Amino acid sequence: MRWWDIAPVLELERELFPEDAWSAGMFWSELAHARGPAANRRYLVAEHGGRLVGYGGLAAVDGTGDIQTIATARDQWGTGLGSRLLTELLSAATAFECAEVLLEVRVDNSRAQRLYERFGFEPIGFRRGYYQPGNVDALVMRRTTESPSESPDDSAPEPADAPAAPPSAQGTQTHG
Repeated sequence: MRWWDIAPVLELERELFPEDAWSAGMFWSELAHARGPAANRRYLVAEHGGRLVGYGGLAAVDGTGDIQTIATARDQWGTGLGSRLLTELLSAATAFECAEVLLEVRVDNSRAQRLYERFGFEPIGFRRGYYQPGNVDALVMRRTTESPSESPDDSAPEPADAPAAPPSAQGTQTHG
């Protein structure tokens, strides 16, 4: 993700998370930590047909990675794009030498929870009222280095309406 991606990311962010969308300033702040020798963030975007269709971000501090955000356009659900984004973020966590990766997910988002479980994330607690203004709880999940290191079986058939050339998760290097 680069500065010129922020506007289309915000469009998708507001569409998917209308009540608790991140602001432009939040993305700018995260990207400020994604460059240079002290970089500890990795943000990426996925494009398909010239359109931004997904994005994700990871922060790494003291051996712990935290998936800050991950999202795919609704018309990309079921195509495997979320898995590809998550795979890239977990690769970044490995590059940052993270022993564990944490994330928060809405308790009412079972689709995302299933994705994370397929990647070896396990529930470890709740954050009450985490998502505002809706006052929705967050399920906190963790994946340790002992978790499966490979992505789930990608040989599962894609839906019939999946794009012929799936979008790829792309980003810029944030460290050596």
